[in-house]
Amino acid sequence: MMKHAVVIVGGGPTGLMLAAELALARIDVAVVERRKDQSVTGARAGGLHARTIEVLDQRGVAERFLSAGTVMQITGFAMVMLDISDFPTRHAYGLALAQEGIERVLAAWVDELAVPIYRERDVIDFTQDDAGVDVQLSDGSAIRAQYLVGCDGGRSIVRKKAGIEFPGWDPSLSYLIAECQAAEEPAWGIRRDERGVNGLAKLDDGKRMRILVNGPPVIRQSEETPTLDELRAALVGVWGTDFGVHNVTFISRFSDMTRQAAAYRERRVLLAGDAAHVHSPAGGQGLNIGVQDAVNLGWKLAQVVNGTSPENLLDTYQAERHPIGARVLKLTMAQTAIMRGDERTLAMHERLAELLQMDEPRQHTAAMMSGLGIRYDLGEGHPLLGRRMPDLDLEMDHDGSSKRVFTLLHHARPVLIHFGEPGVLDTAAPWKDRVQRVGARYTGAWELPALGAVDAPKAVLIRPDGYVAWIGDSTGKGLREALTNWFGRPGEERAEPLS
Repeated sequence: MMKHAVVIVGGGPTGLMLAAELALARIDVAVVERRKDQSVTGARAGGLHARTIEVLDQRGVAERFLSAGTVMQITGFAMVMLDISDFPTRHAYGLALAQEGIERVLAAWVDELAVPIYRERDVIDFTQDDAGVDVQLSDGSAIRAQYLVGCDGGRSIVRKKAGIEFPGWDPSLSYLIAECQAAEEPAWGIRRDERGVNGLAKLDDGKRMRILVNGPPVIRQSEETPTLDELRAALVGVWGTDFGVHNVTFISRFSDMTRQAAAYRERRVLLAGDAAHVHSPAGGQGLNIGVQDAVNLGWKLAQVVNGTSPENLLDTYQAERHPIGARVLKLTMAQTAIMRGDERTLAMHERLAELLQMDEPRQHTAAMMSGLGIRYDLGEGHPLLGRRMPDLDLEMDHDGSSKRVFTLLHHARPVLIHFGEPGVLDTAAPWKDRVQRVGARYTGAWELPALGAVDAPKAVLIRPDGYVAWIGDSTGKGLREALTNWFGRPGEERAEPLS
């Protein structure tokens, strides 16, 4: 029987990102993936939002993705584009890049990190005990792991076998999406009907087109590929003609079914990405929220596996990411509702579009959609607490060199930075084996998206995922508690429950 500390089921964007995070923490991790390579069938995600690009920048790999895609403003709500070019971030934009391209870059990075991927295999069953999980694969082999993470999509076998409920809402509509050729030149662009949005777009080669056409709800989405006859009938229903479509490259179906796992963890089994939440693709949230699930979970799982933190640190994964997922579900449901084409909904959409041209509504909504406005509930206090740490240009105390905050996060380790209060470094000395301690100067304004300028702190403790876990004053009050809660007890005092 093969053995690994962590087995990830699913080698899509979420699974690959989690594998990279664990590998950076030197955890023995492996991925089980049913595909033979990273080829993606059908039209899936089409890009990365600003916070996801920041997360990749925190690991030093953002340029790999930027060089493969096209930088542009992609943040939107209900097809109203939201310009984030005035947001205080180095990445005040999105990236247009097909999911297959995203996966290929991620897979190359994971390969560099020497993570084994067991391809063309499915998980068919598993059993867990107090010490680990025994995983049965479709080729007859088995793996013993300390933890199993399901990143295996909306129909997750891991979620089902773990007995985790998946409550939510059945579809209100379904869509066919296809790429093909047509005998007739269609009227390009968007057409709304009472159910929602339909669209015809010419592909780059000038010979084929992409079709998005809606239809009645499909309560139980079939595993079978939709037929050409279904596509033709749907086109006739909206445009009155099927345009003589032929030579279909791919055709698939999706819906606005909206569900979220009741729990993201069942003992030694965890869920991330679409295995934990499914929803309409409106706003391009799915891939992005999955990657950010992985970055939230990775360092926590690594610390539990290597014994520096107690197992109940994993409870903070659910506490932090479940509310984010729930909000995304509601955002996508709202967009689906407001994109219907009846006159009353059109009137409401027009009013919404007017509101989103105003700075405050635009910034508030764009911060949510781009991921830059995420705040984890870590208590009251400074506005930075629980939010992303800005990527400041620091002047380092020890040698006067310039270094970006995100550069300090490349190895997925926590960082304590003091700005003129060196005493906090002494407080953190017992954690020097796991927390980077640096002194630095920064003279610019501290700004947050949609919030503007905030008071400059005396010291900050930054988690490996880039979120601020503690804000300090000259006394260093609360630092020991924060270090213990997030990064375990110092020395040999380990693996006791969090307070």
